Amino acid sequence: MQESRLFKIVYYLLDKGQATAPELAEKFEVSVRTIYRDIDALSGAGIPIYAEAGRNGGIHLMNDFILDRAVLSEEEKQEILTALQSINSTRNMSSHQTLQKLSAIFHISSENWLEVDFSRWGNEGTDNEKFELLKSAVIHQKCVKITYANSYGIVSDRVIQPLKLSYKSMSWYLKAYCTEKQEYRIFKLTRIIDLEVLADSFCKSSFPEFDETPSQAYHTIVLRFPRHMSYRVYDEFDRTRVSKKENGDFIVSAEMPEDEWLIGYLLSFGTQVDIIEPAYLKDIVAEQAKKIYDKYKT
Repeated sequence: MQESRLFKIVYYLLDKGQATAPELAEKFEVSVRTIYRDIDALSGAGIPIYAEAGRNGGIHLMNDFILDRAVLSEEEKQEILTALQSINSTRNMSSHQTLQKLSAIFHISSENWLEVDFSRWGNEGTDNEKFELLKSAVIHQKCVKITYANSYGIVSDRVIQPLKLSYKSMSWYLKAYCTEKQEYRIFKLTRIIDLEVLADSFCKSSFPEFDETPSQAYHTIVLRFPRHMSYRVYDEFDRTRVSKKENGDFIVSAEMPEDEWLIGYLLSFGTQVDIIEPAYLKDIVAEQAKKIYDKYKT
């Protein structure tokens, strides 16, 4: 625990330039006395760290200090290389060069045991290209014009300010500010049909940390699945949301948006799901299933 805190103190000082002992104590939730002991430990380990007394004093690192590879543990080195390997899987050549350099510095083989492919089966890499374009737009704060198909089946063009790429529940999403709706929105990458990175820049803002998707209420949905559906149950729901009955059936309770996507999702299970709650959802799904039947019965 102490080694981790010492490492964090060094990086904090590299980022901020200087800090007071009370500031570091509050940051790392320890006493001021512990911070001074940490400073002594860092100094004893050869880190050029010093403290200045007085009104404008504080704890500093020497201006020409460069973090040496010895400060990183073997586990931390492997974590850095693993992260770079995953980035390199998107065919980013610059990250491949960085990976080789850090491997040489760390004296660790850069053998790539990890493969990350953002594209869907049969996609031929266009999903990867889409990811790279959006990543560049986020980093360089460039507006993006997208053609997007929402969960109601409406396809529209809109200009967005991309803020962050997010991976959740086996899918990639883009957190952005929509200039048309003048709201923060979350866009699923697979629903972005086309995109164009524009020359217009924007001032980056922080995406609000909503407990739920903006402009979309979530409700508790309770479902029952037979035992042979275990592969989809554990694929698509967190295990903490799943309970198993004595007869082998699964009961799933999850927070989900009540929209067209949910109806289509439930229909994808065919007869292999029972809706327990809310009861009115049964009628909605049954009505949609009847429409499908009426469409194809002839």
